[in-house]
Amino acid sequence: MSDSAQNTTSGFTTVQAYTLAVITLAIGIAVGYFARGSAPVSPNAESAQAAAPAAMGSAPVGAAQLPGIGSAQQQQPVPPEALAKAAQPLLTQLQNNPKDFDTITKLANLYYDSQAYAQAIEYYEKAVAIQPDNADVRTDLGTSYWYIGDADKAIASFEKALAIRPNHPGTLFNLGIVKWQGKKDPKGAVVVWEKLLQTNPDYPQKDQVQMLIERAKMHGTNVTKG
Repeated sequence: MSDSAQNTTSGFTTVQAYTLAVITLAIGIAVGYFARGSAPVSPNAESAQAAAPAAMGSAPVGAAQLPGIGSAQQQQPVPPEALAKAAQPLLTQLQNNPKDFDTITKLANLYYDSQAYAQAIEYYEKAVAIQPDNADVRTDLGTSYWYIGDADKAIASFEKALAIRPNHPGTLFNLGIVKWQGKKDPKGAVVVWEKLLQTNPDYPQKDQVQMLIERAKMHGTNVTKG
């Protein structure tokens, strides 16, 4: 467990700590992994994963280790040599056209899907510099910041995405997670998730979001009583 997770329970009673453990387990079951803002898993990332399945290691250190998030990641990190091989064709394309938004975004997605979040951030930043009004890419940028342990930059990126698309379901979903787990603000998470359900009544995971709302309310009550 990371230092962030340990600090969360440091001021709680035994009952409250147990309740928090139940809550974070529920997050892991309900969430699985963050909502992607832009493209699904990159084909290059799948190729990199297939290239060396026996060499996959543990999850990267940082916020990805937080309970209920990193533990439920859908993939293991890709070995550097396999990732470099998968990225090379896209890097070659960028040599010919350094401002090609589509190629930059594909490369960022490849790094994201391979859990190379620092490299993903580098290219998502380049992408939003070209298309600053792209809410999907800003969402993935924010999620990448969360996975390297920077909740503040994650929230700032999500808020910029919501300024562009105020009801973006993936952004609202992810913002709620970071407010709760990153900023210890379950009430703030509830506000965000309730907006998600109000503005996206057909959201496919609405039952899981409602469960998260109930758990966050329980967590907020326990913290207040403590």
